Amino acid sequence: MVVAGAGMAGVQTAVALREQGFDGTVTLIGAEPHQPYDRPPLSKAVLLGKAEHSAFDVDFESLGIDLVLGREVLGLRPADRALDTETGPVPYDVLVVATGAEPIRLPGAEGVPGVHLLRTLDDAERLRPVLADRHDVVVVGAGWIGAEFATAAREAGCAVTVVEAADRPLAGALPAEVAAPMTGWYADAGIDLRTHTRVDRVEPGAVVLDDGSRLPADAVVVGIGARPATGWLTGSGVELGAYGEVVADASLRTSVPEVYAVGDCASFPSGRYGERLLVHHWDNALQGPRTVAANILGAATGRPPAVYDPVPYFWSEQFGRFVQYAGHHAAADTTLWRGDPAGPAWTVCWLREDRLVALLAVGRPRDLAQGRRLIESGTAMDPGLLVDPGRPLKAATA
Repeated sequence: MVVAGAGMAGVQTAVALREQGFDGTVTLIGAEPHQPYDRPPLSKAVLLGKAEHSAFDVDFESLGIDLVLGREVLGLRPADRALDTETGPVPYDVLVVATGAEPIRLPGAEGVPGVHLLRTLDDAERLRPVLADRHDVVVVGAGWIGAEFATAAREAGCAVTVVEAADRPLAGALPAEVAAPMTGWYADAGIDLRTHTRVDRVEPGAVVLDDGSRLPADAVVVGIGARPATGWLTGSGVELGAYGEVVADASLRTSVPEVYAVGDCASFPSGRYGERLLVHHWDNALQGPRTVAANILGAATGRPPAVYDPVPYFWSEQFGRFVQYAGHHAAADTTLWRGDPAGPAWTVCWLREDRLVALLAVGRPRDLAQGRRLIESGTAMDPGLLVDPGRPLKAATA
């Protein structure tokens, strides 16, 4: 077994293969030279110098996992059952693609001093002295990563301006009425949020906006999204989708025999939501590998393939708030609120035909835990009971 990618999805795939009884060779290949690590702490503890690293607590040697680091994958030749890397080919019997996603770069900003991304351990280490010196920081993009970095920068004492092309934070992730209350979080934290604003260019020490105004910037952090890191699969025969993601089936198999895909780099068909999902979040990279491992081992024994159809889940810590989301709200026909969005704790619930399909919980972790189980079970809800924030969500069923 060869696993390409040593992030959460790759590491968990290798571990799951061993836990489920595979006793053959497992090779885990990572492009970075560092011991495999968890990414969420990069925008929090590691960035603020509260932790030196976030390496996974996995004993690869005792598990018999051959860890190959600092080796980028360059291509795939299915006819030869070979993975091409910068130091030569690696043969495989079964391959798992787990190369994750890579940040989208700001056009024209490449090579400009002081421009940063926040995706890798090296990125976080380059940004630590920026925060320690309390520099003026401009963040491009008010998505999840932009909000988390802005939070850390303010905690460190930096002056922070966030520039967002859309009319609100999280415009690509949440409906306008749900994201609207979050706009005030920036001002409350002492951050200058500028919506409807585009960057014209970045110069050393400044960001020039499309209206000609200049923002002083000792550092510029770009957080405008990510795309699947699958360019190396071009021409391999592995089907890629509209966003460059690997198009996996319900069992996380690709269009090429004996090649699976999992995590941020792959989409999968959801029977629960009736559409294909591409989920760029930690929990997907944790859950999917168990299905991949089960199906790899099941294929050898003739066991029917397991279907991967999770309730997507993610969380974000920003501006002193714990924000959690579960489900997929695109197909909802009703939106209901539990609590006052001007307050410190509230929940938004999305229903389709009285079934809960998604919820966003701010400071209400119990709502999230109960709601996630209600989404999984497809239990009918009573809308009149559901809007009462004093009633447990599990007691708001029809």
